[in-house]
Amino acid sequence: MQRHRITPRPDWQATVEEQGLIYPLCRHPDGSLRPYWDESAYYSFTLPEVEALEAVVAELHGMCLEAAGHIVEKERFAELGITDPRLAALVAEAWERSDELPSLYGRFDLHYDGRTGAPAKMLEYNADTPTSLVEAASAQWFWMEDRFGDVPGTDQWNSLHERLVDAWRRQAPLLPPGAPVHFAHSAGDELGEDLMTVAYLRETAGQAGLATEAISMEDIGWDPLSGRFVDKSLRFIRACFKLYPWEWLATDEFGPHVLDTLDNGGGTGSTLWIEPAWKMLLSNKALLAVLWELFPGHPNLLPAYLDGPRELARTTGYAAKPLLGREGAGVTLHEAGVPDLVVRDEPCCYQELAPLPDFDGNRVVLGAWTVEDEPVGLGIRESAGPVTDGYARFVPHIIAP
Repeated sequence: MQRHRITPRPDWQATVEEQGLIYPLCRHPDGSLRPYWDESAYYSFTLPEVEALEAVVAELHGMCLEAAGHIVEKERFAELGITDPRLAALVAEAWERSDELPSLYGRFDLHYDGRTGAPAKMLEYNADTPTSLVEAASAQWFWMEDRFGDVPGTDQWNSLHERLVDAWRRQAPLLPPGAPVHFAHSAGDELGEDLMTVAYLRETAGQAGLATEAISMEDIGWDPLSGRFVDKSLRFIRACFKLYPWEWLATDEFGPHVLDTLDNGGGTGSTLWIEPAWKMLLSNKALLAVLWELFPGHPNLLPAYLDGPRELARTTGYAAKPLLGREGAGVTLHEAGVPDLVVRDEPCCYQELAPLPDFDGNRVVLGAWTVEDEPVGLGIRESAGPVTDGYARFVPHIIAP
């Protein structure tokens, strides 16, 4: 794994916008606009490196599924903040019927530097509402074709698009017959990232032969006469892909209706939501502690606990992560032996501190994608600070010949 400097294409911004990346710039706190899509650099990997990372991701995904089954079997929902008995029962039911429910994709965040020989370490897993998909699946592939199309043997860890299309095609029999799949994002998304992520996923479903409709979460209506969710044309919403976290969906004002009408397989309910409710178990930081409990000492895991940092406070330091935080929100880092003066009012996972690899002052996180149960691609984000947050940059990659 190496970082290389390269001159951006002269028309890079217009090019990636045409490819669906309509948020190529990011406004920083000082008011300046800086590239989010950053093609002034790229990373190269060897094929053996990528094959090894693929094997790690496949193993981690299998371990996460085992941990989800453990949480359901031992009824450890409260440790994840799922304290509503009814919601817990529906999550458990969704897990037990997971072979009847469509389940699409996820993204592992990994610590890996490719230089020290240290194995990749799992930082977290978002298998409910992962973003940075458009840039990973589309923009960086076309970038590679533009910049390295004449270099024989150059490739990229990226089969996202074709695997998503195949996944929709394979899972079509699990969808309600004769009904379109609605694709929903929140209208509160100011950058357009959620909008374009959902639009891209809708495109892959369309290429698989599915009928689709676009809608915002705010435009989903409730028909009290039929007791069903409807779109703006008053058509029943039978299946809906939502880029909207389950913890919001289940607890918003319309949350009781979601639970009342949930199609959880087995011919029950009137609305099938994608991702299914059991994906809550894989997008909660408590998963990290359950994994460490089930697989202690595993080379691709970091020690993690729910009841406090334990020995990490004096040995390695630790990161305190809110159970439901995203984009680095609420994460605090604590060095070993430094008194913790911050009292967290919210449940956290306390994970061993693993400072991100530094490449020329850029802190790097690998985002490894899964579709269904298979590793299918890679996206790389860089940040100036120690936490990968909303100001991180996306940098493309290649597999060098």
